[in-house]
Amino acid sequence: MGRGVIFSAFFAALGQLSDARFLRVVLLGLALSLALLVAAYAGLIFVIDIFTPDTLTLPWVGEVEGLHTLLGWGSLAAMLVLSIFLMVPVAAAFSGLFLDTVADAVEARHYPHLPAAPRVPLGDAAIDAVNFTGVLIAVNTLALVLWVVVGPLAPFVFWALNGYLIGREYFQLAAMRRLGRQAARQLRRDNRLTVLAAGMLMAAPLTVPVVNLFIPVLGAATFTHIFHRLNRTRA
Repeated sequence: MGRGVIFSAFFAALGQLSDARFLRVVLLGLALSLALLVAAYAGLIFVIDIFTPDTLTLPWVGEVEGLHTLLGWGSLAAMLVLSIFLMVPVAAAFSGLFLDTVADAVEARHYPHLPAAPRVPLGDAAIDAVNFTGVLIAVNTLALVLWVVVGPLAPFVFWALNGYLIGREYFQLAAMRRLGRQAARQLRRDNRLTVLAAGMLMAAPLTVPVVNLFIPVLGAATFTHIFHRLNRTRA
């Protein structure tokens, strides 16, 4: 049953991707992602400029010039790789700040009989997003270290860790809109394998540049559908 719920929810979310409210959040995500990437890259270049001489004298080799240029190109390549990890905290931030917008659009189209959900106060949403983003950054710093240690198994470690965390957070936020915090937590625990599998489905595309820009929106929409289907089954 879990697999059927996940894929039907995902394709329902995919079918609504052209919704204006979805596209507005995608554009916000693109702007935030680019801003974070540019800021991180500028910080890295600043550090290179401060601590790296343009000319380095090596034993038996002599002077090596153009070190700034070489490290600059190397840092660009490194930032492209690190952008994969950057999308994880971006997805986390969006889960808290913009899930209501996406969930409202999903419910307006697919569950029009429902009354309007109470809005989560912006301050509470921001606090939840910051806390969860901090956890994800810590976990992905560990995943980055493990990437070097476990080699070919690294993507599976990344997907498992982030799948658990993303599934937990997205489902909890989607369910809290209708059930409150405690009942949402219980429903998530009762369906932990479904939530984990759906989280891993969202985590895997986060490693694909460009595609990962759409995952925060698709994730919020998918978990809104999953919540309603599991909640209906429970009732």
